[in-house]
Amino acid sequence: MLPANSPGNSLAGVKLFSGFAPDELSHIEQSCTWRKCKAGEEILTPQSSNRDVFFIADGEVRVVNYSLTGREVAYAELKSGDFFGELAAIDGEARSAAVVAHTTCIFAALAPELFRAVIADHPSVAIALIEKLARIVRICDDRIMDLATLGAHQRVYRELLKLVSEDPVRANSWLIYPMPTQAAIAAKASTTRETVARVMSQLANAGIVERKSKTLYIRDLERLDRLVSN
Repeated sequence: MLPANSPGNSLAGVKLFSGFAPDELSHIEQSCTWRKCKAGEEILTPQSSNRDVFFIADGEVRVVNYSLTGREVAYAELKSGDFFGELAAIDGEARSAAVVAHTTCIFAALAPELFRAVIADHPSVAIALIEKLARIVRICDDRIMDLATLGAHQRVYRELLKLVSEDPVRANSWLIYPMPTQAAIAAKASTTRETVARVMSQLANAGIVERKSKTLYIRDLERLDRLVSN
């Protein structure tokens, strides 16, 4: 990582701080350690002793973990305005996942004791944090159910169906636009990117989907729906 101290560094785009007065935001910005990292660089590692909270000022990161055989499992993709690392700052435990830069990133790291002070001083931050944790619990509940009742391929089919919308140009046609990355789908389906790649190839070969640039056209929606329960 390279230092990225610059007058242009700002947390104005971070949703957690929306509504902050300029002087309040400036105080937090000055309390942070600013860093820049390249695409592919690991920002956090599992079991790391670092407890800082990270705010993404620019760029995108991937939250991942690794199986016992070393295979990468994607959890989430985060972008400018998002933040990560709050769990370790709250409970003091080790990191539970790795975070890797997907693009060149500029981010700010805030020490855990300072983050807890922000929570104590700003009810809006506390509420936003509670809402995020509630979403995580709901997502985990859904994933536990899916893992208990659906295979990996079925979970990918289900995630694709959630993204489908009606084609605005052609009647009775369906599509996904913009089509997420395989890693993003894998994160939501609790599987690997390689599994998503195999599923997409099989669906294309079967004539169920067709990829054109950033759009995935669903050629047989009923068949895709049936695959979830097969």
